[in-house]
Amino acid sequence: MQAGVLLAGILLMVVKFVAWRLTQSNAVLSDALESIVNVAAGGFALYSLTLAAKPHDREHPYGHGKVEFISAALEGSLVALAGGLIIHRAIDAWLSGVAIQHLGAGTLLIAGTGAANLALGLVLRKRGRQAHSLTMEASGVHLLSDAWSSAALVLGLIVIQLTGLLWLDSLFAIGFALLIIWQGIRMVRRSVGGIMDETDMTVADELVRIIDANRRPEWIDVHNFRVIKFGSTLHIDAHVTLPWYYTLESSHAEIKDMEELVNRTSGREVEFFIHTDPCVPASCPVCQIMDCPVRQAPFVKRVPWTLATVLANRKHVVPGTAT
Repeated sequence: MQAGVLLAGILLMVVKFVAWRLTQSNAVLSDALESIVNVAAGGFALYSLTLAAKPHDREHPYGHGKVEFISAALEGSLVALAGGLIIHRAIDAWLSGVAIQHLGAGTLLIAGTGAANLALGLVLRKRGRQAHSLTMEASGVHLLSDAWSSAALVLGLIVIQLTGLLWLDSLFAIGFALLIIWQGIRMVRRSVGGIMDETDMTVADELVRIIDANRRPEWIDVHNFRVIKFGSTLHIDAHVTLPWYYTLESSHAEIKDMEELVNRTSGREVEFFIHTDPCVPASCPVCQIMDCPVRQAPFVKRVPWTLATVLANRKHVVPGTAT
């Protein structure tokens, strides 16, 4: 899929530069220059997806998925750089004055490339979300932003033809460049967050809801919950409280069942690194094992597990009952 998008990007880049040669429009040039970024980023994205798909090895025990964050960061940086170059070119052309011509043909070519980018972007973004691939999703979002920029560019070219105000060309180019820079900064910000193991709160909340909705009485408590993304793979660190009298074999079976539940229900590849805690007397009021042979306090209520509470490094308790 990504290889096809790369080839399509090269073809669309050629078409945009043809449109620029016809019109000599700075706004059209801004669109053409950004397509160079599309091609460069698409090439690295293809490489990163190939590398991210490689299995774990001795040198990369967590897999190769982090390369997707690097790919998206590079793409975002190139996008922002292209925006800066476009602004420089537009201001220079504004001051020196460049004759614009053949706007009709150029408008049609840009409209065609915009429609193609829209279709490719929608497909790529959908595939990226389904595969939980940041690289693929970022490429899709980038193509969609390119499509909207092309749509705005077409509208601007039509306005120039109708009004005859040629200075609007450079103004539109600067506007498109600012939009491009904003998109690039967003991509870099998201990538840096992934490289720094920033928790994706939406994903973490989804996983906590799955565990809470399917919890067993034996899973007395979950806390110190952390989620790290390595490409499409998720790594979960957590503390799970189990009955203190469980054997190592029984505890392992419970954690294995929890892992299989999340993998099956979330549709993701999830690895668990679980620290098991023994229950303590303060756990009894929230423990739902009604026939527990060593219970020291009566069951009071089922405490829901939410993202706000499982992230903390402390067991859930019923207020006023902790000892």
